Amino acid sequence: MNRSSIILPAKNEAPALTKLLPRLRRAYPDAELVVVDDGSTDETRAVCVGNEVTCLSSPYSMGNGAAIKRGARHASGEVLIFMDGDGQHDPADIDRLLSKLDEGYDMVVGARDWSSQAGVGRGVANTIYNWLATRMTGHPILDLTSGFRAVRAEKFREFLHLLPNGFSYPTTSTMAFFRSAYPVAYVPITAAQRIGKSHIKPIRDGLRFLLIIFKIATLYSPLKLFVPASAAFFLLGCLNYAWTFTHQGRLTNGSTLMWSAGVIIFLIGLVSEQITSLTYRRDA
Repeated sequence: MNRSSIILPAKNEAPALTKLLPRLRRAYPDAELVVVDDGSTDETRAVCVGNEVTCLSSPYSMGNGAAIKRGARHASGEVLIFMDGDGQHDPADIDRLLSKLDEGYDMVVGARDWSSQAGVGRGVANTIYNWLATRMTGHPILDLTSGFRAVRAEKFREFLHLLPNGFSYPTTSTMAFFRSAYPVAYVPITAAQRIGKSHIKPIRDGLRFLLIIFKIATLYSPLKLFVPASAAFFLLGCLNYAWTFTHQGRLTNGSTLMWSAGVIIFLIGLVSEQITSLTYRRDA
């Protein structure tokens, strides 16, 4: 653990940190502990000072992803361990993540079981994300949005420019590792109920999480999203032409527009694929 840094993004998580930080300090005395205070208005910073833990404070809230990026830049460990500051993750599971990492993986993610999901809606949404990401990558993805993970610092910092300031950094980092052929593994965990009030708002973040579905595809392989959409428009154009030719004996503007849309979407997919390839290119 003397080569590891434990990073906890926190926003008004003083009650949870009061219990969590002493546990982490006792369990991993040689690890670097970094709490990233994302514009908290409670006693988060005072709790960190009382436990002699490094606290990176922001004058205002920048988002969970921004906190992760700040913590990753500051940390000095060769291995970065990210866990939520709300008390959901069990420090005892850190050893299991590190043991798996030592088997040759570059990222190990704590995969929550169904009982650990924050409600049925979140559980169903995460199941859909996992299924879609699995289909896109060809690798089993057990928990796409888990914030409890251990990564090799050098590899993780390659993708800091891709991470969003808000939600969801886990999705982006996972897909980036798969795209770059960095091995990823999952370790089953059970997450406890968070201490305090959740910062996720169902309507606002529900719409935001819908964008994750499209982001999954564009992060890994845009053509897997654009080609089916292009084919659908082309097929609709053919069906419309067949119907209008049979009943009216002519080609209508509707069929032409759908064929044109299919071609345009396909070309956009090609350009997106090239941009994605350049994004993940590593210069020697």
